[in-house]
Amino acid sequence: QEQSLESGGGSVQTGGSLRLSCAASGYTFGTYCMGWFRQAPGKERERVATIDGRDSTSYIDSVKGRFTISKDGAKNRLYLQMNSLKPADTATYYCARYPWSYCSRDYRDFRYWGQGTQVTVSS
Repeated sequence: QEQSLESGGGSVQTGGSLRLSCAASGYTFGTYCMGWFRQAPGKERERVATIDGRDSTSYIDSVKGRFTISKDGAKNRLYLQMNSLKPADTATYYCARYPWSYCSRDYRDFRYWGQGTQVTVSS
């Protein structure tokens, strides 16, 4: 069964850093679009960052300049480097794959979700 395995979450103070990792289980990244998403309690899941088949990246405004998405295709690993973390970044973070090389902005178009990894930022 295809799914993603997220890791690297934790609890940090405001201004801290974390690096999230995502491993593919039962599927490959190939040249497909990959994305990081997050969901806070009581809120809808949202797209955080994506990287397409040409390694072009896109971020939501609230994380631009602080988060960096990258991938290692040979290892089927996706990463999210998160710096200058804020309490508003507190959420469960997920990775998923879109079935085309270009990226969709709608999280509902993505597949192969994992259980997520919790990120908690305290003030």
